[in-house]
Amino acid sequence: MEIIVVLSFFIFGTVFGSFFNVVGIRSPKDEPFTNDRSYCPHCKKTLSWYELIPVLSYLLQRGKCRNCKEKISPLYPITESLTGLFFSVSYVIFGFSLELITALLLVSMLMIIFVSDIRYMMIQNKVLLFFLPFFIILRIIEPLDPWWSPIAGAVAATALLALIIVVSRGGMGAGDMKLFGVLGIVLGLRDVLLAFFFACLIGAVVGILLMAFKLIKRQQPVPFGPSIVFGALLAYFWGEAIFRIYIGLIA
Repeated sequence: MEIIVVLSFFIFGTVFGSFFNVVGIRSPKDEPFTNDRSYCPHCKKTLSWYELIPVLSYLLQRGKCRNCKEKISPLYPITESLTGLFFSVSYVIFGFSLELITALLLVSMLMIIFVSDIRYMMIQNKVLLFFLPFFIILRIIEPLDPWWSPIAGAVAATALLALIIVVSRGGMGAGDMKLFGVLGIVLGLRDVLLAFFFACLIGAVVGILLMAFKLIKRQQPVPFGPSIVFGALLAYFWGEAIFRIYIGLIA
């Protein structure tokens, strides 16, 4: 029975991941995404229902549009798979609890940001503002310990990123700062700082690998949003375990 529930969350997540792809791609261009059918980005042909099955359609079509035969970005199945994976992880860790709602909302917001930042190097204010009230209400109903940790996390993360932006003269964007402010409310002080550490580590590793394989040049900008996404997910789901391991090593 438990396996069926986990699998259901994965399928549920892939369906939502498909929608997050649409939001992340269309919203920065102010295109409607609630009433228009999905279409091929190359030939603009409206997709049939069997071309909209998350992950599976991409694999069956070998990553190409059935009409124009142009390659479709692998970002689509990647986002769908990641959303399904982290929806399942949310249930496995939190079960049917109030925190599960927070987890699902956090994954949803981060997946939209993942798509839009990779495509346009943009973290939209309207995405953050849409999710922010839900996170505030949920942290009031289900507070962290101590209760002031979300407030301290939001203030500390925003101040830290603002300082980095000033010192680096634009080395990070205002969108990154605002995102960390929202993450501070969800994660609290300790875990938002842990998320920042993970994000910097992931960003550095990805940057080195991209340069090593000559996919980017040394001064070429790389979107930091995806690193923040995975850093935040690591800190949120496994921050407590990682912190205990660290304390055990230095004790």
